Amino acid sequence: MLRVTGAHQVVKGSCGVFCHPFRGQASSWYRAVCAQPRGFHDRTEVLTFRAVLIEAVPKRKSIALNPPTWCSTMSLETKYRFLLLYASQKGQAKAIAEEISEKANEKGFFADLYCLSQLEKFNLEKECAPVVIITSTTGSGELPDTAKMFFKEVCGIAAPHHYAHIKYALLALGDSNYSEFANGGKIIDKQFQRLGADHFYATGYADDSVGLEIVVDPWIDNLWDALAKVCPKQDNIHEDGESISDINDNSRICKLDVESPDASEGIKLRLGADSNTTLESLEQNTSLTRSQEDCPLPAWVQSEKPLSESTLAIPALPIEYLNVVFQKLAKQDPSQECSSLAPDFTVFQNTSMTYEPGDAFSIVCPNSGNEVEYLIERLGLGDKRDHVVDLHIQPNTKKKGAHLPGYIPKGSTLQFILTWCLEIRAVPKKACLRALVEYTSESSEKRRLQELSSKQGAADYNRYIRDFNICLLDILRSLPSCNPPFTLLVEHLPKLQARSYSAASSSKWYPGKLHFVFNIVEFPSTTVQPIARRGVCTGWLAQQVTTVLQSYDSKVTVGNCLSNGCAPAQISIFRRQNAFFHLPTDTTVPLIMVGPGTGVAPFIGFLQHRQKQREENPECTFGETWLFYGCRHCDRDYLFRNELRHFQSNGTLTQLKVCFSRETTDGKPKYVHHLLQLMAHDVIKMLLSENGYLYVCGDGKNMAKDVNSTLTEIISEKLGLNTLEAMKIIANLREEKRYLQDVWS
Repeated sequence: MLRVTGAHQVVKGSCGVFCHPFRGQASSWYRAVCAQPRGFHDRTEVLTFRAVLIEAVPKRKSIALNPPTWCSTMSLETKYRFLLLYASQKGQAKAIAEEISEKANEKGFFADLYCLSQLEKFNLEKECAPVVIITSTTGSGELPDTAKMFFKEVCGIAAPHHYAHIKYALLALGDSNYSEFANGGKIIDKQFQRLGADHFYATGYADDSVGLEIVVDPWIDNLWDALAKVCPKQDNIHEDGESISDINDNSRICKLDVESPDASEGIKLRLGADSNTTLESLEQNTSLTRSQEDCPLPAWVQSEKPLSESTLAIPALPIEYLNVVFQKLAKQDPSQECSSLAPDFTVFQNTSMTYEPGDAFSIVCPNSGNEVEYLIERLGLGDKRDHVVDLHIQPNTKKKGAHLPGYIPKGSTLQFILTWCLEIRAVPKKACLRALVEYTSESSEKRRLQELSSKQGAADYNRYIRDFNICLLDILRSLPSCNPPFTLLVEHLPKLQARSYSAASSSKWYPGKLHFVFNIVEFPSTTVQPIARRGVCTGWLAQQVTTVLQSYDSKVTVGNCLSNGCAPAQISIFRRQNAFFHLPTDTTVPLIMVGPGTGVAPFIGFLQHRQKQREENPECTFGETWLFYGCRHCDRDYLFRNELRHFQSNGTLTQLKVCFSRETTDGKPKYVHHLLQLMAHDVIKMLLSENGYLYVCGDGKNMAKDVNSTLTEIISEKLGLNTLEAMKIIANLREEKRYLQDVWS
């Protein structure tokens, strides 16, 4: 339940203050990102809210669907088996594992594909075949949720040579904007090494900040030669998935693949000089509607030389494996709502809540109602929005491991699935773009999708699709002849993720309440006709408090607003655990906190907690606390101004250093790393001489990197060290958990 009190509003880039009593259990942190296309940051109006949760909706039951059995066919050559495991948080690792599985068939292998959460499906203790593991990293260098039970079991194994029989290869996905890059893979690798397993192929570390495919594609291309050297000859595979050696050691059972022999090689296309489709025809597309003709095409829609004249190696068409039947719904079960949103977590009920400053919680939120409505109409399913969607696996599908998505409850309506289950704002993977080609009729639009899904179009895909967060909505708005079926969305769009926010309070200061801060950022979509968008969760939260905000404009107090029938909104949340971004147990060590913008949120909780500690333990010694804070404008987005002045006046906050990036004059610091440079002597003394702690919260793509670079420079300068030696000192601080980050990109 969301309740708002004690708010104020400032015109343009305004700031509202929200307070919501809360009951539940929470302790952990994650960061949700309000995605903004690169280049739009300085053109947005930002509305910031500080909020407190009161009470979450009751816990819902989740419905998990078991994967059905499936069949595989073989080509004339004998297949050699390997075990392929993946752990995915948002679907990237799963998609890569499925790509490897499909390519394995072409290369003469059989991939036994499982998620690491399917512990009952595989047994590493008896595994003789090579093992290939694909894993992502989530949060602050943590394993995906699907790998946690597996990791717990592996950690419980004490024998040092328990996995000595295993030969494995690992592909670790990560984002170098975060300090613990690809740490999920490193955690698994460390345990396998501890238990005696051996690498048969070099570990790949793929960086999402520059494009996963830069590492993933060559890693997969070279995997097959490495597998060929270690695959046991006796582990040939029968068409039903059994090991042939289990049937007859001397038998070789082969079956002719019914697919075209050229299918695996991809499709070769060339747009030649004699073609009717030219670059000019792309720009003068006669299929555009009148409203679109008046608007320039987005950059990503237009094909450019030399790619427009290149021969394309287009990947094989992803296998379609779902069938759908729409059935009229007599009456929707009200208990269905939110049942699939956090199936692996505890959603808070009316229980007492505990959390520490630095913890966070995830909010279960829906997609935008307007965007869902557009999708329904665009797919031509306006008369079926309230129909139940009956999904089932196509008979005799060739897709390995095909199963129904467990995050879509049985009996869900079309509108419910698009609202609560699918991430419709997700950046489409190349496989999705390749699938869309088959449902696009206009030649230039078809060609552009082929380019973006091809190897030759990798640079365009990164530059125009990934970097600008183009989503399926943008594609359908910009390519009128693209008309995919609903099943394509279910097969290619990932699960709608909950959004996470750091607690901006201490339970000692506000018992039974949890405060948080969020920005409302509006940015244009990258379509023929740009449409203003907000973040998925923050836009929804803003709608929940619209009535209260209107009350501020009319000078009506929040208390009056609530007493006059303005019902607080209900939201569902769950906790995520973090063991590090907390106050140190030793109160005597100094604290340096760097948090521009909403990055200041956890430090408000730190200061509230520290003040209570000082009041409860007057005999104790407390180290200095420094806060480096920055925002754009002093009078627009200076969050927690009064609270920070209060902490400074009573001695809880020793030093407050603030900068304003849009009001900077010559000689004044513009960003927080400039403030660190000015106070370099004190920073070095607190960190290195007094064993202090450095906390950084905020933007990981720019701010956190600038802070790290600045820290390297001042250590090098003040201690007379070269850059490498300074970097080693910083690495030691991280290893000792005295340089901690809570960042997002």
